[in-house]
Amino acid sequence: MAGTILIVEDDEALLASLTTELQFEDYTVLNAMDGKRALEIYESNRGQLDLILLDWMLPELDGLGVLRRIRRHDSLPVIMMTARDYVGDKVAGLDTGADDYITKPFEIEELLARIRVILRHQQHQTTTDSQLHVADVTLDMRARQVQRNGRRVQLTQREYELLLCLMKNAGQTMTRDELLDAVWGVDFEGQPNVVDVYVRYLRHKLNEEESQPLIHTVRGLGYVLSADYRG
Repeated sequence: MAGTILIVEDDEALLASLTTELQFEDYTVLNAMDGKRALEIYESNRGQLDLILLDWMLPELDGLGVLRRIRRHDSLPVIMMTARDYVGDKVAGLDTGADDYITKPFEIEELLARIRVILRHQQHQTTTDSQLHVADVTLDMRARQVQRNGRRVQLTQREYELLLCLMKNAGQTMTRDELLDAVWGVDFEGQPNVVDVYVRYLRHKLNEEESQPLIHTVRGLGYVLSADYRG
C-alpha cells in the first residue's frame, strides 16, 4: 500500500469522491465527518497514519482545533482543505502547523501531487537509522524527534525537514533556493519568503534562556546552522 490517509470532510459527496480517488491510487483511507470523530480515529491509529486531509469547517470541532490538538505531540503531515480563500486563513493554518493548504474547488491531480511530495519527504527521512548532533541539539531521524539540552522540541513536519536539512549541512551556508528545493520541492510555487518564516519558527522553538543561537543569517545569501559561526 502507498500509505494510510485520514480524510476529515463533512461534505458526503466530496468525502466519497476523495476516498475513491485515493483508494484507486492504492492508499488505505479512513474517514471522519466531524472534528471529534477525527481525533478519535487519530488516537486509535496513532503511528499508523501517514497523512491527514483536514477540512477547515467541521461540526463538533473545526479543523484548526483538530490541528492544534494533534500538534501538541505529533508532527504527522496535515494538508488543510477549505473553501475559504483568505490569506489570513492560510496564515492561521500554517502558523498552527499545517504542512500544506489547498483551496476548494481543486483538481484531484493537484491534490495527489501535493500528497506525493509530502510522503516522499517523509519516507526518505525514515529510511535512515542515525542521529545528528550540533552543539546541544540532537535530531533522531528514526524516531523523528528533536531535543535540545535534553528538552524535547515539538516541531511540525516542515520545521523538522528544515532543521534536518540545516543539520545535514551544518557549517555550510544554505541559500533560500536550496532550502526551498530540499524542503518544499522543486515544483513549489509559493513565495520564497516562506523559508524566512519557518526559520523564525525554528529559532523560536530551539532557543531557550541562556542557550546560544544556532541558526544564523548570512546576509544576502541564506542561513547557516553552526555552534561557532562568526558572521
